[in-house]
Amino acid sequence: MRHYPVIIIGGGVTGIGVLRDLSMRGIKALLLEQKDLANGASSRFHGLLHSGARYAVGDPDAGAECISENTILRRIAPHSIEFTEGLFIRAQEDGEDYENIWLAACANAGILTTPLSVKEALELEPNLAPDIRSAYIVPDSAVDGFRMVWQNAKSAHRYGGELQTYTEVTGIHVKNGAVAGVTVLNNIKRTEEEIACDFVVNASGSWTGKVAKMAGADVNVMPDRGLLLAFNHRFTDRIVNRLHKSGDGDIFVPHGSITILGTTSVHVDNPADNRVETKECLALLDIGRKLFPDIDQYRMLRGFAGTRPLYRAGSSAEGRAATRNFMVIDHETEGLKGFATIVGGKFTTYRLMAEKMSNLVAKKLGNTAPCRTAEEPLVEPVPEGALAGAKKYFPPLGIDLSVSRQGGDFSKIVDRIDKDHTKKVLLCECELVTRAEFEEIASQPTSHNIGDVRRRTRIGMGTCQGNFCGFRGVGAITEADLMKETPPPLLLKNFEEERWHGIRPMLWGIQIKEVELNRGIYGTMLNVDGTDYEE
Repeated sequence: MRHYPVIIIGGGVTGIGVLRDLSMRGIKALLLEQKDLANGASSRFHGLLHSGARYAVGDPDAGAECISENTILRRIAPHSIEFTEGLFIRAQEDGEDYENIWLAACANAGILTTPLSVKEALELEPNLAPDIRSAYIVPDSAVDGFRMVWQNAKSAHRYGGELQTYTEVTGIHVKNGAVAGVTVLNNIKRTEEEIACDFVVNASGSWTGKVAKMAGADVNVMPDRGLLLAFNHRFTDRIVNRLHKSGDGDIFVPHGSITILGTTSVHVDNPADNRVETKECLALLDIGRKLFPDIDQYRMLRGFAGTRPLYRAGSSAEGRAATRNFMVIDHETEGLKGFATIVGGKFTTYRLMAEKMSNLVAKKLGNTAPCRTAEEPLVEPVPEGALAGAKKYFPPLGIDLSVSRQGGDFSKIVDRIDKDHTKKVLLCECELVTRAEFEEIASQPTSHNIGDVRRRTRIGMGTCQGNFCGFRGVGAITEADLMKETPPPLLLKNFEEERWHGIRPMLWGIQIKEVELNRGIYGTMLNVDGTDYEE
């Protein structure tokens, strides 16, 4: 039986942050994730790296944590972050009283707010409603959740940290009041294994309550589903927040060449509830129109949703009224040694959350090494030779994008092209993903389907939503003899159906044309109707 001092359950940004922190302290740890990394809330959010201004009034502690961590992450993780700035805009119907309260709260939390005239705001963002009342600049940024998680994973690996994806924890073993190990199910091979450990960290997000029950503990977590809409182009260069009490549909975030509008807040019982409903899409558009009146003229790519793990302890608050702060729970106070839970918080504060949890674990294990995650950059620099060699094959933007996605591993992609120049061809024109980059990620042991490659390269996330790059990717996988456990038609079907999940609820206008193109390609040219292969 394998043994690890620490097992971490949950492959979101908090869990992977704990893995990195512990590994840097010299503590051997294994992270287990039931699907792929960043499959939950760490990717299913609007991608806002908070300045804290959104929480300054209702949750000042969370606001202060956000501005502190915002500053740290912009320093250590520039490959994952775009320094967009943020605007807080008071719309025509929003009251001035809240604006004054908000300004005072931001000042108390140490969040810089720079006032703009309406004219200045419209010059910066000409698509804004012309009748806005006031505007302020704040230090918001845009963050790529997939990239941040995987760059933490690579950093952890450099220090000896291990992870297993598609590995579901089905049982936690307790002996004499202490955790002794876990039972896991390999969701690819459908095999079981028992792994011994001295400590378990429960960082499973919306699944936290379910995991805690396996160990006989009780953690009150409320999954809260949020829907977001992705638009085909970048109609704002800055994050735009509506200056009123936090509500649905009041954040616009630019991501690369697209814009994301979010989000809703609906209590759900199932942590895997990622439904996208037409009525919610329409409701978001109604609200978003207050800041961007021409929003109906913009093509939407898809809708997507995820659940937030809101923690409730001695409070009846739900949804937006629930705190965005986090809690580290040492279950030894309840008579269960070797088990701790971390819950709540924001993506922006993941590093701080991981530090607090790792402090607890290190103390329990007698490790006195300090936390270094706020000082050391996530990504190793790319060798100059690789950058120089890449100029023969990549346009400048292509180099920048691939380096931001793969960091120090970019040199492996250049090596693949050096050996075979045909691998410089683009499989995905929208995101400038070469065949070499696709094959490099697809060949790794954590990649079992095209969705896994998508989360690390962004293939299929641009304008065509996988219509063209989907079958190209399957062709590349087949020729390279990869992912042999799944028939190629099923790889393609699963990838296209995942894209279809977010497109189907918004079948009107330009989206109808896209679907007809998709149907023409797969139903007519390729004779694929999705019925030949089943799971």
